[in-house]
Amino acid sequence: MTAAESGIPAVPEARTASGTVRGRHEDGLAVFRGVPYAQPPVGDARFAPPRPVRPWDGVREAYAFGPPAPQGTTPMPGPPETLNGDDWLTVNIWTPQADPAARRPVMVWIHGGAYVVGWSGSSDFDGSRLARDGELVVVTLNYRLGMEGFAHIEGAPDNRGLLDQVAALEWVRENIAAFGGDPGNVTVFGESSGAGSVAALLAMPRAAGLFRRAVAQSAPGPYLSPELARDVGTALAAGLGLPATVEGLSAVEPRRLTGAGDGLTMKMLQHEDRWGAYAHTAMPFAPVVDGDVLPETPWTALARGAARDVELLAGHNRDECRLFFVPTGILAGIDDEKAAAALRAFAPGPDGERAYRQAYPAAGPDLLFERVWSDWLFRMPSLHLAEAHAAGGGRAYLYELTWPAPAQGGALGACHGLDVPLVFGTFASDTGRLLLGPEPSPEAEELSARFRTSWAAFAATGDPGWPAYDAEQRLTRVLDARPTVTGYPEEASRGIWQGHPFAALPLLGG
Repeated sequence: MTAAESGIPAVPEARTASGTVRGRHEDGLAVFRGVPYAQPPVGDARFAPPRPVRPWDGVREAYAFGPPAPQGTTPMPGPPETLNGDDWLTVNIWTPQADPAARRPVMVWIHGGAYVVGWSGSSDFDGSRLARDGELVVVTLNYRLGMEGFAHIEGAPDNRGLLDQVAALEWVRENIAAFGGDPGNVTVFGESSGAGSVAALLAMPRAAGLFRRAVAQSAPGPYLSPELARDVGTALAAGLGLPATVEGLSAVEPRRLTGAGDGLTMKMLQHEDRWGAYAHTAMPFAPVVDGDVLPETPWTALARGAARDVELLAGHNRDECRLFFVPTGILAGIDDEKAAAALRAFAPGPDGERAYRQAYPAAGPDLLFERVWSDWLFRMPSLHLAEAHAAGGGRAYLYELTWPAPAQGGALGACHGLDVPLVFGTFASDTGRLLLGPEPSPEAEELSARFRTSWAAFAATGDPGWPAYDAEQRLTRVLDARPTVTGYPEEASRGIWQGHPFAALPLLGG
């Protein structure tokens, strides 16, 4: 049967507010790539809030992913270097049917990458399997990164990357019905700094009403105070011999400006006396609690009920930071002195080191080192998102992934990023091959199907298939070869961090 005989258009088209786009049929889906949601943020639009797309006449081909925002350096494979255009602010759509009558749940993905790398066109984030299995419309997006999106620059608004995400969600609200999606049933989801962005969106007045549900996978804890952001921005620009101002930085080509972040990454510990624990992260960029775009931290906002009408699914992986410390050999070289330094830097309160040693008496230096890093950076911030949301009157669901990655003989454990190929079913992607090996096991396929079923159910109904989290029972979905529901599994760490405010990181002595 031909496409015409089945009633499916031979070439899928959708009419947006700016003009008509033409995609392709791929494996039972209509796929549109590189659809602009804002003007290219260059020229007089650089370092400014995103501007609406200019309308076009005729039909615009939406066959290829838009170019990535300028990238920092990463050991992971990045976007193709041939994609060097300025039209960074684009979305991609996978839909079972580009029909305004379909009204399917919509999931909008915000990629991670420490706020400095990442691209919606990565094979890691191919939305076809999730869209097909979940009967969803899946959207992925690019946003400004690094200096362009997150550095504090005098004369520019902070959190420009977050403003891009808001513009993309506004585009979804206005246009997704043309692609078969329901603009009243949008779920925003992300991992790592993408989850940090999701958490920020929950606290942002500008994002209110743009999504009904949110999924935060391994949300990182660092958010910067204005004073710390200003000091970091000054240090970033100083690496180029320039002031951290719009006037000073506008003459620098965007892709060369990424070098400022790369240069500071290796030197952050030199600023430990002023930046404290943040200096240990090698992450020069994070959202700024500026009192305007982001008025307060996500934990404070959720606890006071700012997003109580948004259902939240939050969680983390058991062995988050093993991804960073095992392949590099760092963990093998951890002695008690290095473990003690990490405990002093990251554990909460004046007695944090002693609390960890008492809570984990059998743990060696390597385990204490990895545990406090994972707790500070990902695990406890993710737990506290759910706790704050429940305290503020919202409905929250919590999970922990404990299934170990098969790569490196299981030494990576349930490490950071493992959830991404499991959610998307992208086993042949860069991350999929790195963590799961060349061929996924039947166990991996089964767990991945569970992820997609739960995430799709949450997007459709607000219920992923296990009880909501509350402060008494603390019920948590443990995702393993045999998933269970139990009280929160990391109770020792939860007790250490109980009452920690997760405030914006200060400038010490500033």
